[in-house]
Amino acid sequence: MRKAKPTLTHNGHADETEVAFYEAMQLGDIDKLMACWADEDDIVCVHPGGPRLVGALAIRGGFDAMFSHGTIRAHIEQVRRVQTLGVSIHSVLERVEVLTANGPAKAYVIATNVYLKTAQGWRLVAHHASPGTAQEVLQSDSPTILH
Repeated sequence: MRKAKPTLTHNGHADETEVAFYEAMQLGDIDKLMACWADEDDIVCVHPGGPRLVGALAIRGGFDAMFSHGTIRAHIEQVRRVQTLGVSIHSVLERVEVLTANGPAKAYVIATNVYLKTAQGWRLVAHHASPGTAQEVLQSDSPTILH
């Protein structure tokens, strides 16, 4: 029997859904993670260096495969937001703790998370991640003045 999708109460802001999404990755909780996604056919996820996953089944399968190797210790370092009444786009720098042959190390990922305000609250409709570098951390969050 398939478990019911957990109910989220993230109606206030997309940030609440983003926190739940990253907590679910850190816990390896696939049900909590999938509860962050919208119930749309065309939701999309791209992991660094991976193919485009379209739809809940493909996205779930991608995260299930990742969780089979352990939890994903991703922490947001920086966030840039663009928000309208019904859409919130977050460009985030993720610091990911990875275990290498030489022990623990840090990797960086640049991700774009797109949230849609639905009847159920803010839900993720796209997560697109690319490899980043430690140089990203050193860059200031303040805007550059061109003139």
